[in-house]
Amino acid sequence: MKHFVNVLISFCLLWTGTTIQAQNSIPASGSNAAGSGGSVSYTLGQVVYTNISGTSGYISQGIQLPYEISVLTPVNEVSGITSAISVYPNPANGFVTLKVESNDAKSLNYMLFDMNGMLFQNNPVQGSETSIQLENVIPGTYILKIVKNKKEIKTFKIIKN
Repeated sequence: MKHFVNVLISFCLLWTGTTIQAQNSIPASGSNAAGSGGSVSYTLGQVVYTNISGTSGYISQGIQLPYEISVLTPVNEVSGITSAISVYPNPANGFVTLKVESNDAKSLNYMLFDMNGMLFQNNPVQGSETSIQLENVIPGTYILKIVKNKKEIKTFKIIKN
């Protein structure tokens, strides 16, 4: 009998052309908001949005999330430097290692900025490998600039977990 009921429900759904759809994404967050003009339910992390018109105007349903596109290029490039410079691990927890394969590594400085341009560290490179401590900075995205004589040589985007 149970099998017959399931077959009957399936037939009715197919016959009427009704389909059941589930949510396509997992939202990051959401809530409900209410005011004198009505109420709204929202979620963060939606990829698409739609506009719905009503008696008092229209409402945009969904949220547009920004894409971050960043091009990190030095303003004053230093010519004639053939150093191989790398930073690891990235993302990092407590520190990153700055590796410089050059004879003049000690003539370089590193500068660590947050995304608002606030300078956190400005220190000389200590040799072929320099440990840059990140324990005193909050998790986020940082810019690490390698400079020589106030001219940028290389810029890295560091993510601290």
